[in-house]
Parts: sequence; structure tokens; C-alpha cells
Amino acid sequence: MEDEAVNNVMCQFTDPEGTPLGAPLYLPQNAGPQQLQQIVNKLLNNEEKLPYAFYISDQELVVPLETYLQKNKVSVEKVLAIVCQPQAIFRIRPVNRCSATIAGHAEAVLSVAFSPDGRQLASGSGDTTVRLWDLNTQTPMFTCTGHKNWVLCIAWSPDGKHLVSGSKAGELQCWDPQTGKPSGNQLVGHKKWITGISWEPVHLNAPCRRFVSASKDGDARIWDISLRKSVICLSGHTLAITCVKWGGDGVIYTGSQDCTIKVWETSQGKLIRELKGHGHWVNSLALSTEYVLRTGAFDHTGKTHSSPEEMKKVALERYNKMKGNAPERLVSGSDDFTMFLWEPSVSKHPKTRMTGHQQLVNHVYFSPDGNWVASASFDKSVKLWNGITGKFVAAFRGHVGPVYQISWSADSRLLLSGSKDSTLKIWDIRTQKLKQDLPGHADEVFAVDWSPDGEKVASGGKDRVLKLWMG
Repeated sequence: MEDEAVNNVMCQFTDPEGTPLGAPLYLPQNAGPQQLQQIVNKLLNNEEKLPYAFYISDQELVVPLETYLQKNKVSVEKVLAIVCQPQAIFRIRPVNRCSATIAGHAEAVLSVAFSPDGRQLASGSGDTTVRLWDLNTQTPMFTCTGHKNWVLCIAWSPDGKHLVSGSKAGELQCWDPQTGKPSGNQLVGHKKWITGISWEPVHLNAPCRRFVSASKDGDARIWDISLRKSVICLSGHTLAITCVKWGGDGVIYTGSQDCTIKVWETSQGKLIRELKGHGHWVNSLALSTEYVLRTGAFDHTGKTHSSPEEMKKVALERYNKMKGNAPERLVSGSDDFTMFLWEPSVSKHPKTRMTGHQQLVNHVYFSPDGNWVASASFDKSVKLWNGITGKFVAAFRGHVGPVYQISWSADSRLLLSGSKDSTLKIWDIRTQKLKQDLPGHADEVFAVDWSPDGEKVASGGKDRVLKLWMG
């Protein structure tokens, strides 16, 4: 009996939120990740065996338990907490080559965005046009003209039926992606340029009708595309709004140069909460549910849905499954070099302050599974954080200029970054190392996006070309 007791260790499996999965168990010390996979799948009665990654004190377990215990001098007297992080069943191949360089825009490409099903691609440019690209032939499909100034932001509706663009002159335009034609007149109301656009999630309303725009004029406006007008104006910020997100719970978050984040309800536009803590401009907001909000009813299988009702139902199932029992989380990045992790439905106080960047934080983004947060900064680094606790995990260094934008692969295993240094880089989350260096642009890369189906990456910037990258 003596020997047996020595070779077992009492373990408590938990989910990433810290909720125990069953009672503590005695496990043989020679058990490694493979054995733990089987044990957890059995413990949770998973009909379909799921892949898991295991973490002890924020470190991934890649060796048998005894090796870990000896190396880290962990006492086997205490219960060992093991966090089980479910992994995507499908795998995304890292892109490694430029498959097309497409000219067309006459000025810098300022934004690129794949449609929610990953089948179409749009770009906005300093030449005042929006372009839609044919991904099969890798050629320009439509040039959408009408804006009076630079096209600063574009956003697809999560049902894939509409594309909205906003310009430096302050007007918005809705387009039909099937024809490249404007649907209705320009939407006017903002007095200064548009800084962000976000659609109402399809699980709350289908077909998609409402989106919110944020502007340098300090207001956010909710528009209804079937009424073709602004239905609610969200006023209260004292300086420019820099970013906006329409959350899965139905509230709208706005981040501003007045250092605050405001939370609004969307039936009358009432302010319901204010999140304070940043000492300088708020530049970027990210939601833990962002990937499912962006893709709605579309997933990696490519299945299509016949009606708005079915779309709404499937989108709601995907949202609930992704969110679980935890509240929706928000991360903000600022000119004060810091980030905050919030659970706005629970508290107006931040859960964690995330420090480490040496320059302003330009872009923050949750991984599709919500387990990670990535941040891009003018300090030339990309940093990785735990998406649930906000704890720092790793710094990715390799860019030699400010990092402007980041994007995730659909399986949350790879991260893409685009920089002023003219390169794109792909980072491996597991090894925390550079996976692929993608030079090719002749100048600064302003915009990057990884298609939701995982097959393609698009980039654009100062050299005016759109590049498509494949695996």
C-alpha cells in the first residue's frame, strides 16, 4: 500500500473559469496529457471525444504529472488544480505563401474584412471607394463609389447580407454585397469622421437591420437600414468615440478619448453603466464573444441556413455554447499603455489591470474560444494574456515597427499581426513562437483579417495592393 500512495496524486479538474469538474480524483503520477484527455472525456460523459489542453498554475502540462511535480518541486500532499481548456476539433493550417497581389485601389488600403461565411472580401481605401473581391478568381468584383472622403471602416452584417462603410466625411453607406450597389441613400447625421461600426448580433434580431456607428463627434448612432435612418443617438461622451461594440447581451459599449467606456441599452439609448480606470484615450475594445457575434450562424462546416428564423436559432445556440455560464467579458486598450479586463454585466470595476506594454495599445482582440486576449502595440510587440483572468502569458517579439492590427485563426491556435515594418507575422499560441514570417508588402501594413473559415488571410496598406495569403 505504501508504494501506491506515493505514486498517486490528488487532482481537481476545473474548467477555465475555475468551476470544479466533479470531485477531486487520485491520479497515477505517470499520467500525461493523453491519459488526462481520456479521464476528462469520461468524467464529463462526452459522447464526442473532445481535445483538451491542461494547465497547472497557468503553465501548459506537456509532460507526465510526476515530471512536472519534480521539476517544479510541487508537494503531493496538496490537491493539484488542473485547468481543462477545450480545444477546437478542427485545425486551421498556417498560411505560408502569398497567393495573389491584387491592384485596384488608387490610395492606401485602410481596412479589410471577410464576410461572416468567409466567401467574400471587402476593403476600404483612402481613394474613397469600397471594393468587393472575388476570392475564387482572386480578382476585383465590384468597386463601390459614393463616399466623399477616405473610407475608414467597413463592417459586414453577421447574416452576410449587408456591408456598411463609414468615411472621414462622416457619412455611412450600406451596400448590397451581391451587386456592389448602394442600398438606399447615404446615412447622414455624424458631424465628423466615423471611427467604428458594429452590427446588432443576429441571435438577437434576424434578419439584420440595426447597426451602431461611432464618430469623432462624440456621438454613437443606431441606424435601421430598413427605415434608412438614425433611430437613436447615444450622447454623453465629452470627446471623440474611438471604438464601439454591440454585445451579445444586447448592450452597446463605446470607448472614448474622454478615458471612459460607456454601456448603453438599445431600446431607448439610455446610459446604464460607466467603466472608468484608464488615464488616457481608450483606443480599442474587444468582446470575449466577438467571433460568434461576427459569424452568427456560420461555422467552419460551411452549412447554409434557409431562413432568418433558422439563422437566429443557430446563432443563439452557438452564442450560448461559446459563452457558457460565464458573463461576457470586455477588454479595453489605451494610450496609457495599459489594458483592463471587465465583466460589465457584473461590475463597473475592472476585474484586472493588464500592464506590460511600453507604448500605446493599438488593438486588442479575444481568441474565438475566449481563452486568450492578444494586444498589439506601438512598442513593436504583440502580447498574449489569459482571456479569463487577464494574467500576462507571453510577449511575441519580431516586428521592427509598431503593430497596427491583429487577427485570430478560427481554431484559436494561431495569431496574425500586421505592422508598420511592412510584414505580416503568424505566431503559434502553443509554442509561443513565430510560426511564419510573411514579407511582401512594399510599405506599412494597416489592415489584416483572417477569414472566419480559416482558409485565407487578407492584408492591405500603404502600397495600395490587397494581398491574399493561403496555406
